[in-house]
Amino acid sequence: MAEIRVPTLGESVTEATIGRWFKKAGDAVRADEALAELETDKVTLEVNAPAAGVLAEIVAKEGETVGPGALLGQIAEGAAAPGKSGETAGKSPAPKPAPAPAAPAPKSTPAPAPAAPAATQMPPAPSAAKIAVEQGIDIAQVPGSGKRGQALKSDVVQFAARQAAAPQPAQEGRVQELPAQEARVEAPPPRVPVPQDDARREERVRMTRLRQTIARRLKEAQNTAAMLTTFNEVDMSALIELRKRYKEAFEKRHGVKLGFMGFFVNACCQALEEIPAVNAEIDGTDIIYKRFCHVGVAVGTEKGLVVPVVRDADRLSLAEIEKTIAELGRKAREGALDIADLQGGTFTISNGGVYGSLMSTPILNAPQSGILGMHKIQERPVVVDGKIEARPMMYLALSYDHRVVDGKEAVTFLVRVKELLEDPARLALGL
Repeated sequence: MAEIRVPTLGESVTEATIGRWFKKAGDAVRADEALAELETDKVTLEVNAPAAGVLAEIVAKEGETVGPGALLGQIAEGAAAPGKSGETAGKSPAPKPAPAPAAPAPKSTPAPAPAAPAATQMPPAPSAAKIAVEQGIDIAQVPGSGKRGQALKSDVVQFAARQAAAPQPAQEGRVQELPAQEARVEAPPPRVPVPQDDARREERVRMTRLRQTIARRLKEAQNTAAMLTTFNEVDMSALIELRKRYKEAFEKRHGVKLGFMGFFVNACCQALEEIPAVNAEIDGTDIIYKRFCHVGVAVGTEKGLVVPVVRDADRLSLAEIEKTIAELGRKAREGALDIADLQGGTFTISNGGVYGSLMSTPILNAPQSGILGMHKIQERPVVVDGKIEARPMMYLALSYDHRVVDGKEAVTFLVRVKELLEDPARLALGL
């Protein structure tokens, strides 16, 4: 038997959810064929078959939470020819390996233990163990609702809530009041009942891990940072004319289209060098100033917003930035981003203009201290040399953490970006 296990998920990723299985028990599989999809709080990963044969058993079902190295299933090696899955699946030798783990079943209760002791006693989920340690709970006392009694995060939260609520009447108010409130924060209040006629027309869909993480992190950013937004507007005339004049030659020379994002990344890198506070983050009572620019570029996908990172953008040419953005965008749309593609950003740019947004206040990508929001280019009347002219204008929004960045620094940064974009020659000359 070849074991199918959860691969290494990457730094800071401790668990994943089984999104779906591409095969059923008894199906023939080829070596390295995709068997299952794992959803982490950052990316979606595929688990491939370690060997050719028949998928004899699926241990972790769809929707279950698993940790790195956890057993997902088993393959009966050599039970099916890799290229003849249709023929072999119907033959008697193929399904025979499946009953093998169930052979000790007649021995009632102790039977599963000798067969697979490690698999029958699942350790708690990493997130559950962490919460248990933080709240001083003996994890062994928590009844698990996961596979084979695995204790999940929700089990520990509910157990803590029951513990906090139980002794409350016997003790004097205040000492027990705080833990009960903390537990209630974890569990959202029950939904307001809806009329039966409306309920029949609703659709309930479980949030993906990515969507849950987006929701949690955005709310954490609002609760933690002293967030403020400052605005300005950019006359895009010079940039549009430059792009129109050179886009064909640029694409022919570098094999990538000339967009606006490359100019914005370039302009932000120069401004970050001059205003380092916008490129900093808070760590306890320290401020960490980053002497490099890893710029995150927000990309909308079917599963939610992801922010792949253009590393050392301050050292890249305009063509290299455009190539990197194009490649990261392709990987994001295909669900092929690696965890390394999403880590380490020091500043973020979000372009709501591609969806028609005229103005917005972007939320910080914690622990970063700044995020720039780009918006729709729209012709508006502006005064130029005493005359009213129609110009293609774009509103820019800089949201920043006021704990690190002062108002003067935020406004200076945004004005600097505006100046560089309105006179693109300064970007090339570094002025």
